[in-house]
Amino acid sequence: MSLASYIGCNVEIPNNDEEYTEDFFYIGSCFAGEYELLNIKKHQFTTPYVYEVSSHWGIKISEYTTPEICSESKKKLMELCNIMDSYLEKGDFFELYSCWVGEEAEKREGEIILQINNFDINQIEIPEKTLVRFEK
Repeated sequence: MSLASYIGCNVEIPNNDEEYTEDFFYIGSCFAGEYELLNIKKHQFTTPYVYEVSSHWGIKISEYTTPEICSESKKKLMELCNIMDSYLEKGDFFELYSCWVGEEAEKREGEIILQINNFDINQIEIPEKTLVRFEK
């Protein structure tokens, strides 16, 4: 199984599905298909646009994550916030949710609200099945 991360937002954003990239982070398909995207939209998000993000492994920051994955997840999350900050207007938000592929419709285990540019990356935990709302 693979850990996938998804974002939901109120604005359409470009993805780089069509181009090969060596970037450690991108917006586009990696593990999920249309079925998973429909389930995540229906069961977790409140927004019209849904995307899979983060190549090769989802974003998971918790005490049960290896130090390497936790460090990489923190970098991915900071990059994601920088990208989304450029698309969102003041007062808007985006949602982030990570889960194992196939578990998109399962009950979430937590919810967090953070300010997109005002949180300490070393003081937060984002385990799987946690909905994080980033407000601008």
